[in-house]
Amino acid sequence: MNIKPVFLILSLMACVALSGCYAYVRPGPPPPRYAVIGFAPSQGYVWTDGYWGWNGAAYVWVPGRWVYPPRPRAVWVPAHWARRPRGWLLVRGHWR
Repeated sequence: MNIKPVFLILSLMACVALSGCYAYVRPGPPPPRYAVIGFAPSQGYVWTDGYWGWNGAAYVWVPGRWVYPPRPRAVWVPAHWARRPRGWLLVRGHWR
């Protein structure tokens, strides 16, 4: 048995599971879901919108949540899908 293909598949699965890989996806993501946000758990928390993630085989909804900023005056940049010539690329949410 050749172990290289098995190792390659397992590495790819781990990479997708850890969400550290960037892959071009076709077709584009479904429309976003909308939800009632509610109240923050405490003063200073910021709502991060949900988004469609990719699990390597299909789009999966990642729900929004309340998070506390890592530093004063930090601004949350929401996750979004960007269209590129090779397909769709997920730009992950991050603090600016």
